[in-house]
Amino acid sequence: MTLTRKYIYKYIPCVFIVLAIGVVAWWLLHNPVNSLSLAVPGMDNRTNKDQVTEEINIGEFFEYSGTAEPVPGTHWPRFRGADLDNISKEHISLIDSWGASGPKILWALELGEGHAAPAVYDGKLYLLDYNETLKRDVLRCLALKTGEELWRRSYSVHLKRNHGLSRTVPSVTDNFVVTIGPRCQVMCVDRLTGDLLWGIDLEKKYDVEVPFWYTGQCPLIVDDTAIIAVGGSSLMIGVDCKSGTIAWETPNPNGWKMSHASVMPMTFKGKKMYIYPAIGGVCGISAEGIDRGQILWENMEFSPSVVAPSPVVLDKGRIFLTAGYGYGGAVMQVKEQQGKFTAGITQKYKPSEGLASEQQTPIYYNGYLLAIMPKDGGGLRNEFVSFHPDDCRKVVMRSGKTDRFGLGPYIVADGKIFILNDDGELTIAKLSTSKFTVLDRKRIIEGQDSWGPLAITGGYLLMRDSKELVCIDIKAK
Repeated sequence: MTLTRKYIYKYIPCVFIVLAIGVVAWWLLHNPVNSLSLAVPGMDNRTNKDQVTEEINIGEFFEYSGTAEPVPGTHWPRFRGADLDNISKEHISLIDSWGASGPKILWALELGEGHAAPAVYDGKLYLLDYNETLKRDVLRCLALKTGEELWRRSYSVHLKRNHGLSRTVPSVTDNFVVTIGPRCQVMCVDRLTGDLLWGIDLEKKYDVEVPFWYTGQCPLIVDDTAIIAVGGSSLMIGVDCKSGTIAWETPNPNGWKMSHASVMPMTFKGKKMYIYPAIGGVCGISAEGIDRGQILWENMEFSPSVVAPSPVVLDKGRIFLTAGYGYGGAVMQVKEQQGKFTAGITQKYKPSEGLASEQQTPIYYNGYLLAIMPKDGGGLRNEFVSFHPDDCRKVVMRSGKTDRFGLGPYIVADGKIFILNDDGELTIAKLSTSKFTVLDRKRIIEGQDSWGPLAITGGYLLMRDSKELVCIDIKAK
């Protein structure tokens, strides 16, 4: 070996060390991933705060097409129905199977991409849609039996696709319809005529940060007052539906943000309150009396970064809470002593350990919680299950490994449960908290992402995928 080669072999390690030091120094000075951010679900295409400067004239456009005869008794007036429990109380016999001829689809309607579902009142259907061509939020009033559009009220607002666009259900009373658009614009119109009564841009007025995947909260109307969880400079507001006057505002001292969950009413120890799981914590807000709008209690033990399911009010002051993306479920206990309220967690666990849900709000039926487990629910993943709230770690009923569902909705009616999977297949199962029995199933829509809540009234079932709404006659012959 020559002297030159000896020196080469001797200094090769030194050369590599120098190069390594150089690479590390370059990395620290010129980090190539410095401009990237963590891939949190829904953060892609998140609304830019610069959009707040956009001038939005809520309800500026109106188109009238016709009228339709009312259908008395057909009511599904808001998210989860009149009693907010997703259980139809109508005494109408519904089908057990689709029969040889298959589902009786009365009409189908093409929609803008999204997961918004309709509310129904006296034969009229109210749906918040988005026109991607004109870039408008659109409240559409349709005839329940025919799908014919009667009128539409809309306004221009710029949106970019982000796992769908519209995803909320209007709240409807005898006189009013209240909507919340994808970018937190609240609109109130006359139910019959569509006349604009008022609008509030929460993004501007309350400095609201639009949630991941746009707004998922559905409005609530109580005694002609619209109840809206804000999560900006105020935590919650009550708005007089007739005048648009702010009746009360709840302070937001913790700076909690708007989630996808909807406000749920609760009465405990004779006190009416509104329950809301914000991004930051859960609270109970007075719904009556001289302290209306004031925070009665708050708790930060349940604080996921994304909350889609709404709280489920149980018995004895208990509330079931759940969130997706690995967070799991919890039972919260509200207590009262000498007029003061507190709340604490009595059960809390991961989705692989007990009852949880990623998107849909569970149903509380006959003392049991019914739900579809999330994809990270261990051996129960995507199964339809029941649990007793005394022990949300112990499964009581499960659909089994051959009957799994995705993120789709489910609803109870006429002693049956109707379950829609992601691909538009609708299963009819016998309603039971102890045994899962399939009666029939059929794919209704050849689409995808069938996540919008179901509605049943008057023997009609309304369901949708990401781009189409259908109305099915499910009355028993």
